Amino acid sequence: MTGTSHSHRARALADELAADGRLTESWRRAYEDTPRHLFVPDVAWAVPDGPARGYAIDRGEDQAAWWSTVYSDSSVITQLDDGTGDLRTGKGSASCSCSAPGIVFTSLRMLDVYDHHRALDVGTGTGWTAALLSHRIGDRNVVSIEVDAQLAAQAAQNISAAGHAPRLIVGDGAEGWADGAPYDRVHVTCAVQTFPCAWVEQTSPGGVIVAPWSPAYGNGQLARLVVDGGTATGRFPTSASYMMLRAQRRTLAWVPHHADEANEGRAQLDPRTLGNASPAADLAITALVPGVARIPASTEDGSGGFPLLLVEAGAEGAGQSDSAWAAADYEPGAVDHRVTRYGRRNLWEEVSNAYLPWIGWGQPDRERFGLSVTPAGQHLWLDHPGRRLVAEG
Repeated sequence: MTGTSHSHRARALADELAADGRLTESWRRAYEDTPRHLFVPDVAWAVPDGPARGYAIDRGEDQAAWWSTVYSDSSVITQLDDGTGDLRTGKGSASCSCSAPGIVFTSLRMLDVYDHHRALDVGTGTGWTAALLSHRIGDRNVVSIEVDAQLAAQAAQNISAAGHAPRLIVGDGAEGWADGAPYDRVHVTCAVQTFPCAWVEQTSPGGVIVAPWSPAYGNGQLARLVVDGGTATGRFPTSASYMMLRAQRRTLAWVPHHADEANEGRAQLDPRTLGNASPAADLAITALVPGVARIPASTEDGSGGFPLLLVEAGAEGAGQSDSAWAAADYEPGAVDHRVTRYGRRNLWEEVSNAYLPWIGWGQPDRERFGLSVTPAGQHLWLDHPGRRLVAEG
């Protein structure tokens, strides 16, 4: 593909992102001067937004497809299984990616960066966001930390090729980098379930933390928190699906152990109502039912059925000998639906009883929910930090 052709694709993507407000004028300049293709390897695994399946890209075999993917709103996986997976097949767990431009520039816009701000970039990855931040506020004002030494070395080469030289640290991003604190902005490129206290402690008063938040139940959210007096408080402007911070990786699997001891019952609430609930309903359930996870289930058998699978995701972990689980099965045409459960907790009842209060509150949307991170822990709230959402009992 010629330089003119890929430049045209790059401009078309920028126009698309600018049209819906994800790419602002100041970040467009960074986008244009920090080409994404410098951060994507010759062989990678593309993950388009939406239901389309992932596919391999190989610059040597099909340059046109490679360039087309690089300048699309697709995430590009650049490492599987911490470097042992095969990018040509896509088999394995993603451990590094060049995130989709749409969510990248949404996150950067949410940072609300000013000239001369100092920023901590957690999860260097390919180096693209570290380079974009360096373009916006200057190399000397950016610190980027990466736990994987191999990724960090490649990122350093990528960033240098783009003409930048921020401070690059190899270390655990959960600990931040105290030697460079305080930071005005903390930008995180991996998801967390629990916000590390170090990020709050290393942020200046009034500083902003933007990070993907991934509770066990439901889909991930992008959190924008503002720091004040050792506490970070904020809301969820949009959804965000990212791989987990390595220090917080988790395995949530459907393991219906002790099936011969399970209890069966019937429920009138349609399992599809919970399985396809809005992000706001998921937030209510997350707050009111701690330690429960919803496991994605396939519905491609053509039967029209729908299983809602729930597992206990607390200290014991899903699948352990005494952990609870529940399966609620939508049956086409049925008045009520079978619920099978095991364990000391009735997960179906807990989750359905948390969904119904959200209905009673008037079905508040995601923008009304927020999160506070304090030295004592973190909690969700509705409308204002004083209206904390807590489980009963």
